[in-house]
Amino acid sequence: MVKGKYVRVKVILECTGCVRKSRNKGSRGVSRYITQKNRHNTPSRLELRKFCPYCYQYTINGEIKK
Repeated sequence: MVKGKYVRVKVILECTGCVRKSRNKGSRGVSRYITQKNRHNTPSRLELRKFCPYCYQYTINGEIKK
């Protein structure tokens, strides 16, 4: 059995463009994706370019806390 923390963890990626828009004016929503990362290979926060259905473009999605 594995003891301690798992190597692969689930992370939530949130659109940085929607977060900025929702603070300034009311937007329709915030795009979020759930994915996995390897804790040993990627110790820092994960950032990926994904399609946001609210912004209608590819934006940078950053890792957020659960």
